[in-house]
Amino acid sequence: MIDSSRSAQRAVIQFLRAEGDHASQIYRRMKEVYKEQCLARCTMLRCCPRYEAGRLNIKDLQRPGQAHVVTDSATISAVDELIRQSRRITTREIAVELSISKGTVHHIIHKKLGYGKIRAQWVPKYLSENQKTTRMGVCLTQQCLH
Repeated sequence: MIDSSRSAQRAVIQFLRAEGDHASQIYRRMKEVYKEQCLARCTMLRCCPRYEAGRLNIKDLQRPGQAHVVTDSATISAVDELIRQSRRITTREIAVELSISKGTVHHIIHKKLGYGKIRAQWVPKYLSENQKTTRMGVCLTQQCLH
């Protein structure tokens, strides 16, 4: 089995470029070997001049942009505590209070905590054990009546 990772393919590009092959030749040769896992032609056209200019690193370089924020248990519990203190709190207020993005707050509330908003109040989407028992009792009563 051949290694088809991006860095492995870049190493091949770097080697073939050092041999003097042109980008289009490199692409054709690599397409035969890697098939669907082959890097895109435009990627190869971008890589070849970089390796000609002396780039040695085949790994991805750091890109500027917003850092990925991991939602840890402390942040999740802080959001949960804010919601329990005030069921009418907004995602914007939570984001400002905890200095995190609104998107992160939204993800924590809906995916991690399982809350939904009904009539401007946060409520759990899932039933508690007492609510499940009550509903089961009502269903059984209705079943006996029919």
